[in-house]
Formats: sequence, structure tokens, C-alpha cells
Amino acid sequence: MNVEEILAKLVSFPVLGGESNLSIIYWIKSYIESHDIEAYLVPDETGEKASLHCRIGPAVDGGVILSGHTDVVPVAGQEWHTDPFVLTDKGDGKLYGRGSCDMKGFVAICLAMLPKMKSAALKKPIYFAFSYDEEVGCLAGPELAKTLRTFYQETPKYAIIGEPSMMETIAGQKGIYILETYVYGSEGHSSRIKQEVSAIHESMRLILWLEQKMDRLIEANRTDDRFHPSHSTIHIGKVEGGIAPNVIANKAHFYWDLRTIPKDDIFEIVKEFEAYCESREQSLRSVFPDFKIETVENHPPVPHLDTQAEDDVVSLINRLTGNSKLNTVSYAAEAGQFANEGFQTAICGPGSIAQAHRANEFISKEQLELGVQMMERLIKELSSESFK
Repeated sequence: MNVEEILAKLVSFPVLGGESNLSIIYWIKSYIESHDIEAYLVPDETGEKASLHCRIGPAVDGGVILSGHTDVVPVAGQEWHTDPFVLTDKGDGKLYGRGSCDMKGFVAICLAMLPKMKSAALKKPIYFAFSYDEEVGCLAGPELAKTLRTFYQETPKYAIIGEPSMMETIAGQKGIYILETYVYGSEGHSSRIKQEVSAIHESMRLILWLEQKMDRLIEANRTDDRFHPSHSTIHIGKVEGGIAPNVIANKAHFYWDLRTIPKDDIFEIVKEFEAYCESREQSLRSVFPDFKIETVENHPPVPHLDTQAEDDVVSLINRLTGNSKLNTVSYAAEAGQFANEGFQTAICGPGSIAQAHRANEFISKEQLELGVQMMERLIKELSSESFK
């Protein structure tokens, strides 16, 4: 099967983040094993989802992990012009379908190049690492990365995460954490606002504290010019509470996300916020003894990626792509999770992130071909005695 044929098959599996991915992962496993390569599953606790990994080449230190995810985001409510789960060629040099860009295009390239990898005289191995539930929090990334470090007797050196980057090297990724804060006050007539504790009023104070915390970080020159914006961000995306203009709200909650540059500690910011919440509770319980603030996790924390320009993985990818441009991103990916396991890690894959998660998602045939060329160069690199 060529790249487009494999991509069409992968797109046909409508596996959304949070759902069972066994249909697509079993197909990938069967495909790999049809080339006499043993593939291993890393199931979740329910047995309804699984990551996959395999090794092509010799069992020696210093190999390269090629990592991708098998799940996609929903299509409900989007205005698609074609069936999102049928790869469609309109004759305009683009292939349309959910996941074609993010990131089944990269997975398809890996699988299509498997026969060449297997027949090559590799001196260093290539590993595939395909996960589930990336789109709902990079949930499988930590365990899959750890498995790649502990399962094999040898130790891989590099990890290339094939998120769409237009084949440019992405060396940095912000850490991400999404939370929900619930405020429980006392209800009453709006004329008694000073005798009650409004959950909405207190929510606004907490939101203002978060905004001011972001501003304090910027004022303290906590910046990293590799990123855009160059500072950590704290954003409140949704606020709910109250039942009527003349009723003091006894409940309110808001959703907020943290996107931190590598030099900022995402958990320290949350700890400071919770300390402020405790001070508000102590201050207002004399008015309403049951006043309470709770913050819970909505999206698990995803660690940052802080690969340096001089790291070997950067020069490796630059050789593979012929592209020396170095960028950073603010979206979530599994790169930081692989880096935390000791692999030199960077993001590089075909397609544009601008196409991800939108209606009529596509990947260009040109980008697929550039991805194939990168794999061909990788095979050549790993077949060389001088590869380090």
C-alpha cells in the first residue's frame, strides 16, 4: 500500500478522542505484523484503548522514535463539503478528511515506509509509537514514552513527534493545564449584597487575581522570545452562575487555562492561586460559614518541551528535512512527555496546524511527499556507520 492508500484507510476509522481506538490500532498492528515486525500494545485500564509500539532494525542504543496519535477531534457542528471519514481527492493537490493533517498523514508515511525500513541495513533502530486520547489531554503519552524507555533492552536516543509543522523543526512547546474553579456562596435578595456572599462577585475577584498574576509575570521579565506570545498566559474561557439579576448567586464557576513557558512552574502558579482562594474563604466565612472555593482539573497537565537549538535532535531533523527553520508552539502535544523520559525530542511533521480541528481539513500531496523524503533520508542516516 502506498501513502495515500494507507491514509485513506486510517481516515476511515472515526475514532474520536475519548473513544475506543481498538479498531484502528488493531488494523495498524496487523499491517505492521504482515511485514514480519512484532508490534506490542499498551492497553489502558479498561482494555478499550491501546497504544502501540514496535522496533525496526537492530537492538542497539541510539535509535529514533517516530510518534503519532490515532484519535481525532469531532466533526459535529462543522460544515463539511465531503464525508469527513472518506479521504477525498478533489484534484486540487489536497486530500480532504478528518485527521488527514492531524495527524494520520504522518502515521501513514511511517507505515508506507515500513518495507523500506525493514529491507535497509539499519545500524540504528527505528521505533513506531502510536497513542490514543491525545486530543483529550495527551492521556496516553506518559505511559507510552515510559514503555519505550523500559520495554526494550536498548535505549532510543531521539523522538520525533509528527504533529503538522510544515516540515519545520519545533523545538519548544508551552506547558498546558486547564482547570475549573467552583465558588459556593449564599443566596438572597440583591439588596442584601453586603450581608451575603455572592459567588459571582467572588468569582470575579479570583478571575482578576489570575489576570494580575499573568501581568506580574510579564512585569518580572518572565519571558522567552522563542514563543509567541513570549510569556505564560492565563485565560478564562467560560463563566457560569446566577439565576436572575435580583438574586444573589450562591453558585458560580469558571474555566481557565494556563500555558506556561519553560521557565515558569505551572504547579507553582496553581499553588499561589489556591493560597489566595484560602485567604478569601477565611475572610468571608464570618459572613457565611459555608463559603467555599474548589478548583478541579479539567484537562491534565501537559509538560512543556524545552529542546535547545544546539541539541543533536535539531541538527538531525534539519538534515532530514533540508529546512533549518526553528520554531515553537503553544498547543498541546506529547513531545514534552517523551522529553521527560530522557529522549532528545522535537516536533516535525507534514501539513499545517492551521488545518487541524477545522471543517474540510486537508493535507497537501506535496507535504506528504516531503514527509516521505524525510523518511528516506532517515533510513539513509540510520544505515550509516557514522550516525550518532
